[in-house]
Amino acid sequence: MKHMYCEKCRHLFEGERCPNCRKSRVRPVKLEDPCFLTEKGTPWSGMLADVLRQSNIPFLSDGRLGAGLAVYSGTIRESIRFYVRWDDMERAIAIVEELFGENS
Repeated sequence: MKHMYCEKCRHLFEGERCPNCRKSRVRPVKLEDPCFLTEKGTPWSGMLADVLRQSNIPFLSDGRLGAGLAVYSGTIRESIRFYVRWDDMERAIAIVEELFGENS
């Protein structure tokens, strides 16, 4: 199974076109690529961030609403996307499955 990587949306997939953004400018994934892990809302995003830190798994995160809208509407509606390096993905998926009972 050969994983391909979309630099635009940081998703992993099989095939020639990213199923998330439909772009065809994709390449094989590299160990250091930040790859989409999951998306969680409050308070689950904070819990996941803490467990990833405790497990020494570096990650990137970004909010879907953006800072201005999150401040206006409150953090309860904020949803955080998590990205981990490809070489940490297996451990990170195991954490998500353990915490939330899912592979997202």
